[in-house]
Amino acid sequence: MIIHVVQPGETIFTISEYYKIPVDRLILENGIINPDNLAIGQTIVIVQPETVYTVQAGDTLESIAEKHGVSTMELLRNNPYLSDREYLYSGETIVIKYQTDKSKTIATSGYIFSYIDKSVLIKTLPFLTYLTIFNYRATSLGEIIATADDTELIQLAKSYGVAPMLFVSTISGEGIASREVNYEILNNPAIQDSLINNALQIVKAKGYYGINIYVEDITLDNINNIAEYLKKASAIFHSEGVRIVITTTPVTNSETPYASFEKLDYSKFAEYVDGIIFSSYDWARSHSYPSSIFPVDFLRSLLDYAVSIIPSELIFLGITTLGYDWTLPYVPGATEATVITNENAVLIAAENNIPIQFNEAAQSPYFYYSDSSGIMHIIWFKDARSFDARAALAGEYNLQGLSLWTVMRFDAQMWLIINNQYYIERRLGI
Repeated sequence: MIIHVVQPGETIFTISEYYKIPVDRLILENGIINPDNLAIGQTIVIVQPETVYTVQAGDTLESIAEKHGVSTMELLRNNPYLSDREYLYSGETIVIKYQTDKSKTIATSGYIFSYIDKSVLIKTLPFLTYLTIFNYRATSLGEIIATADDTELIQLAKSYGVAPMLFVSTISGEGIASREVNYEILNNPAIQDSLINNALQIVKAKGYYGINIYVEDITLDNINNIAEYLKKASAIFHSEGVRIVITTTPVTNSETPYASFEKLDYSKFAEYVDGIIFSSYDWARSHSYPSSIFPVDFLRSLLDYAVSIIPSELIFLGITTLGYDWTLPYVPGATEATVITNENAVLIAAENNIPIQFNEAAQSPYFYYSDSSGIMHIIWFKDARSFDARAALAGEYNLQGLSLWTVMRFDAQMWLIINNQYYIERRLGI
């Protein structure tokens, strides 16, 4: 696998000719939305096929998979555009295998909201081990409120061999976690009992594979209470054969360009859960200092600490999948960034003829531009190099896997990178 960085004067045709890969495949595999006007500094992932197959009349994905000794999920991972199609066309070429040297298997987990575009979800499911559905909110009385009917999402996940996970938090529809509700839960055993039992009923009634609990606002004062709560929850869920995972956000300082995190004793949770997701989602809040979202040098510091106190095979590394656009000058507490897709960030650079720069320590691209009103902006986002560096940490630190916030959109380059670095663990056997 090669990550090509577009140079001045290059076009999609010159790049195609140089690597001997058809233009249409480069565009499909990379999700390129600006093929006629590439941005300088834009990345294009080059992966040469090892085995290709020309579709014959009467072929199906299942028959092609059986003929070549691979799974239909592998075919969909190597040709994700086929997920949008009802039929295969005679004469078209599909990739059976890529020339990769991947040897490790990891688990992948993706968060979605109930309103996800089903075509995006169908394209994403072959790349997932777990699908975490953000749909339930805990109350101060231990009740659990659903925001939508998740039945179809659960069944769709299972049909692709993906294990659906119930996500329970105190986060409101506006995306704000309630410290008051969290306090009530942690300090009232009766509320804990009610919450655990209600969650177990939902898991059984809906057919969830497991539960993902968002553990927020961890402090030195409440960490022991959290551990006791997880001990109780773990005993009940595990006795019913239910997987239990927690998601936690490292406490960071995001008002300066130099991030730091509080070294809490996460080992207190390790014996009670099947996985700990260290998310980077809070760090990505829109009022933070303009910089890379969880830079790789910061992630290394976090993982160095985490694996020193808990088994690495319990850890999921959280990865954000979007970029942020800040207006300048930045005013702490006042300047609010706008969420932007990686593809649209590249499009802005291309349309304004601005070379994309790259921060090596953070392993993140960025650039400055002026809008139509003359206001200066800075965009930090992710490209193939960013995903490659972050995904590689899972193998380097022998982690259980990667957790993606969110998979509401299909990022072709991200999945192309992950698919060519790792085998994806399947929990439901498909």
